[in-house]
Amino acid sequence: MIDVTRQINAADRTVSARMLDKGEGRTVTISQTYATDLDDLWDACTNAERLPRWFLPVSGELRLGGRYQLEGNAGGTVERCDPPHGFPATWEYEGSVSWIEVRLTAVSEASTRFALEHVFYIGNDHWTEFGPGAAGIGWDMSFLGLFLYLSSGGTADPAQVEAWFATDDGRRFLTSSADAWCAADITGGADPDVARGMADRSGAAYAAVPEQA
Repeated sequence: MIDVTRQINAADRTVSARMLDKGEGRTVTISQTYATDLDDLWDACTNAERLPRWFLPVSGELRLGGRYQLEGNAGGTVERCDPPHGFPATWEYEGSVSWIEVRLTAVSEASTRFALEHVFYIGNDHWTEFGPGAAGIGWDMSFLGLFLYLSSGGTADPAQVEAWFATDDGRRFLTSSADAWCAADITGGADPDVARGMADRSGAAYAAVPEQA
């Protein structure tokens, strides 16, 4: 059984302003500590055989300068590589380009902090409509998948996790994630009414999945 409240509270979320070359941007950051060592978490995040067990199948070259493609999702280029501490990469999806950076920090010999930054331009209709939750909720889903994978000894089934999001508890997770990103957006300086509207729309978009038979 997935503890929705525990997982939502286990992750930290921030939204901050950032000036980019071509205009104003935002940095959406999510982080969580996992019960595994630094080298194992690095391998879970960069090994093409392990990534599908909690995230998505990936093809291409997971190396400096290599091009990658996530099945049914974004692709991009690995811009730098600092094993086992992190990497930045472009995140290219449906004609738009944003940027991610993974940072891993050992907390102890048996626990590691995973922080992921996602940087966007905000001068587009997608951001105005959905705000940070558009990406943030998706990353929350991935961080849950990673927790389940690591805590299960490597036997978590991504298809079962995906199906869980169509249950009542799954939808509660998605709306709770939207609420958490709304709070982070307001803390980052967003107008509360604007942030609330974007969060409601992003949460509804993610929760609009078919009921399970």
